[in-house]
Amino acid sequence: MSLWCRASDCPLLLFDGCSFIVTLLDALADLRFSRKTRFSSTWPCCPASKCPPGSREAAFTYAITAAGVAHAVTAACSQGNMSQCGCDREKQGYYNQEEGWKWGGCSADIKYGIEFSRKFVDAREIKKNARRLMNLHNNEAGRKVLEERMKLECKCHGVSGSCTTKTCWTTLPKFREIGYVLKDKYNKAVHVEVVRASRLRQPTFLKVKKTPGYQKPLETDLVYIERSPNYCEEDAKTGSVGTQGRLCNRTSPHTDGCDLMCCGRGYNTHQYTKVWQCNCKFQWCCFVKCNTCSERTEVFTCK
Repeated sequence: MSLWCRASDCPLLLFDGCSFIVTLLDALADLRFSRKTRFSSTWPCCPASKCPPGSREAAFTYAITAAGVAHAVTAACSQGNMSQCGCDREKQGYYNQEEGWKWGGCSADIKYGIEFSRKFVDAREIKKNARRLMNLHNNEAGRKVLEERMKLECKCHGVSGSCTTKTCWTTLPKFREIGYVLKDKYNKAVHVEVVRASRLRQPTFLKVKKTPGYQKPLETDLVYIERSPNYCEEDAKTGSVGTQGRLCNRTSPHTDGCDLMCCGRGYNTHQYTKVWQCNCKFQWCCFVKCNTCSERTEVFTCK
């Protein structure tokens, strides 16, 4: 299942690397990242198609998808895996006399990756409604977060380890870093409402809700137009699976803590013995001998 196109349609598309992107988007749709980063909250992490429309969860999903596409395409360009792009040609040979370095190596072409993401990810937003404005804003916020965190790496050249000259190039940040930033922005997402054109009554732009005038959200803010459902309880209508049985941290004051995760219902304590091989040594000849180690441990789940 793909979000925007089938792999068989790829020859019809104008975008180089479509098959690669289809595979990428299927992975992003599952939001496996949110589990890797321990997105510990009452929200259970959902693919874009199942997130409550207009919610802050949808905002996070759209932002990380757009950033993920830009990141993956830029990386593929740098690695020579896409024929229409490569290293950033604008960052070659220029000498920064004030700081004493010049461009060298292969700088990541983030501009190409971001433009690819815009053309590909934003293409599905065809309805002229408030949700379209919200989704496009969050897509751009994800890409902006990625662009702002590009890194400059340098290497010194000279006799006996001196730094007579220095060449530098730009590299992508770890995608996990982008995820952590967007996770923080999810927690601080801004509630907005649509401002409509006076004549046609079509959605024109988004403004921060309950503020005087027309205060717009920041470019890197995640925005939502509808409040999230109650993820504490199971609800088939909203798709909430509740938090009963979820693992929680008894001592954490954050969203992964039992107090917040369990929504005040309390938690159950489970004790078990963890057993593993330890202190392994090579014996002549020829086998490895290990001891058996064990420890008593506890895990906690929401009632």
